[in-house]
Amino acid sequence: MTDAVKVVAVTGASSGIGEATARRLAADGHRLFLGARRTDRLDALTGEITAAGGTAAFQRLDVTDAADVEAFMSVARERYGRLDVVVNNAGVMPLSPLAALRTDEWDRMIDVNVRGVLHAIAAALPVMRAQGGGHFVNIASVGAYEVSPTAAVYCATKFAVRAISEGLRQESTGNIRVTLVSPGVTESELADGICDPAAREAMKAYRAVALPACAIAQAIAYAVSQPSEVDVNEIVVRPAASAQ
Repeated sequence: MTDAVKVVAVTGASSGIGEATARRLAADGHRLFLGARRTDRLDALTGEITAAGGTAAFQRLDVTDAADVEAFMSVARERYGRLDVVVNNAGVMPLSPLAALRTDEWDRMIDVNVRGVLHAIAAALPVMRAQGGGHFVNIASVGAYEVSPTAAVYCATKFAVRAISEGLRQESTGNIRVTLVSPGVTESELADGICDPAAREAMKAYRAVALPACAIAQAIAYAVSQPSEVDVNEIVVRPAASAQ
C-alpha cells in the first residue's frame, strides 16, 4: 500500500453522503470499510465498488452501541492492517417543535449524532495514535452554525459535533488530523425520518434546492487527499442558489 492509498472507515454508508463518499474514495484508490444497519445496501454497494476495480468490505454497524463501533474499527484494522481515516457520517434528523415533546426523537438524535461520533473517536483514536497518524472527518451541517424552528435539538447535536471536532483538533496537533464538513441542503434520505407533520411540510420547501451527495463527497475527498502536514479543519458546502 502506498502512502497515497488509505484505509477509510465510513459510518452511515448505506445511502446519501456516506454512499457517495464510499464511491468517490474507492474511485480514488482508497480501501473502504463500510458500516450501517442496512446490510443489504452495503452488500450491493460493496459489490459495485469491487466490480469496478475498487477495494471495499462491510460490516453491520449501530453507532449507538459502543461495543459494536469498537468491533467495527477493530475488524477494519485487522482486515487492512491499519486505519487511516474515519468518516463519521451516520446521522438522523427527526425535526419537530420542542413543544411537541417528542423526547424519544431527541434521545435518538443525541445517541446517533453525538454519541455515535464519540464512540468512533474512542474506538479509532488509540489505533491512530499507535500507528503514528490518522484523520477524522466528522459530518456536521450548516445547523452547526445556526438554529431554525423545529431543529433545536438537531442543531444542538451538530453544534456538539463541531465542538467535539475542534476539541479533538486542539488536543491532537501533529499526526492526527480533524476535518469538520458541514453540508447545506443535500439530496439524501435524512428528511425521511421526520414524523411531525408541520416540520415535514416545512422541510419540503427548505429542500427545494439541494446539492447532490457527490458534492459533499468531493469535499471529503479533498480533505483526505491533502499531504500529511496539511489539516483542512472546516468545510461548509451550500447550494449556490440557496441563501440558507
